[in-house]
Amino acid sequence: MLIRYGYDITLTCTQPTPMISLLAVHDERRQDVHAPEQIVTTPPVGIRTYRDLYGNTCRRFVAPAGDLSLWGDGTVADDGQPDPVDWNAAEAPVAELPDDSLVYLLGSRYCETDRLSQTAWDMFGTVAPGWGRVQAICNFVNGHIAFDYLSARATRTAHEAFHERVGVCRDYAHLAIALCRCMNIPARYVNGYLGDIGVPILDPMDFSAWIEVYIGGRWMTFDPRNNMPRIGRIVVARGRDAADVPLINSFGAHTLKAFRVWTYDVTSLASTTPAGSG
Repeated sequence: MLIRYGYDITLTCTQPTPMISLLAVHDERRQDVHAPEQIVTTPPVGIRTYRDLYGNTCRRFVAPAGDLSLWGDGTVADDGQPDPVDWNAAEAPVAELPDDSLVYLLGSRYCETDRLSQTAWDMFGTVAPGWGRVQAICNFVNGHIAFDYLSARATRTAHEAFHERVGVCRDYAHLAIALCRCMNIPARYVNGYLGDIGVPILDPMDFSAWIEVYIGGRWMTFDPRNNMPRIGRIVVARGRDAADVPLINSFGAHTLKAFRVWTYDVTSLASTTPAGSG
């Protein structure tokens, strides 16, 4: 299938403000690009691109005083299959984990393993290691936290989400990541596009957060918020937690004036477009 994705974001600054955005689709989807992402800023600003420590594409620019609109739109090919599931995937002993996975065992800004370790072992220590234990953690998080946009708070940590029992997708991700790490299972934070493909449309479109867990010798997708395999995920950025992958990081004050995201299946539109048309 073909999936069209994009965003339209307007920021307001009182003075010129340096910014970094992580809005570009991850390089791993480069071979799937059908229509390259077009980036438009209003007014025009100079943009420089670099890769951060986690391999994410970052764009640097200086927002002028007043309004700045960021508009991006692109299309990628997708296999149309739901997230893979492998109940036979085994956990790896810490001593056998790849070096680059070890950082995802450590506590981080939003995932306080030190405060949740005993809780995690009390709840999941008797669950058989492997895919089933990770899924048990996701099942718990999905049932423990009530989703509520109005309760969103940028500073909420995994430990706070555990006790407050309310949050948005990033809170589900942070709590599941922390619990996995407490059980010596590497887990990392992912944000990106996840359209309502194959499921009912319930909420306005937004960027989504989910997790990847190192299990069965590879990184596998889990989604404690939706807690079911989904179709058409498009990764934008990965990190230890949300602190590593903010959509917009500004070095000065700004106000979010407008925000719109889209992700939808355009396969049928492409198949009916006459040859040679734009």
